[in-house]
Amino acid sequence: MDIDTPLKPLGEVQVEPLRQAILDLEEAAWIANQQRQIDYDVHRQTQSIVLVFCDGPAKDLVVSKQEGWDLLSETAVPVMHDLIGRGYPAGGTIIRAMAAKLLGGGRINPHFDSHPTFRHSHRIHVPITTNNRVRFMIDGRPYRMKVGEAYEINNQKTHSVINSAAEDRITFIFDYLPPDRISALT
Repeated sequence: MDIDTPLKPLGEVQVEPLRQAILDLEEAAWIANQQRQIDYDVHRQTQSIVLVFCDGPAKDLVVSKQEGWDLLSETAVPVMHDLIGRGYPAGGTIIRAMAAKLLGGGRINPHFDSHPTFRHSHRIHVPITTNNRVRFMIDGRPYRMKVGEAYEINNQKTHSVINSAAEDRITFIFDYLPPDRISALT
């Protein structure tokens, strides 16, 4: 969604149960679903554990639970509901949710999120791991995200990420479609 700023801090979040659940997963969970990497060239150097995803044209949107739901929903749902309850209207729907890993030495090239749902949903990032060599750019400016805090990004601005470190960077990401925006898609 095109918010008034490139990055909006949402404050502290109780991330430790979700963080531990993600870090405890086997490597096989990260490579089980590679659809994002196949469909979106900018995500080729990433891995994902997808909980919820939407398919189809915006007017016939189908939101479905994915393999990651059974792995992470118990710890992810409370985090998502907490953040939604803090400053977003109730009654909407979570249309995407995933743990996303940018591999050490990897990059996500500059892009903006173009599917129509991105113009109407709030994209929220919850850092799980990061390091000083991660460079997250939005609209040509660098931003640093901290573990233990949450952020909404303006995904209609050009954004990119470079992880120059050897260790991976992991972020939990979800998209919340408010109730007043659901009808805008139909």
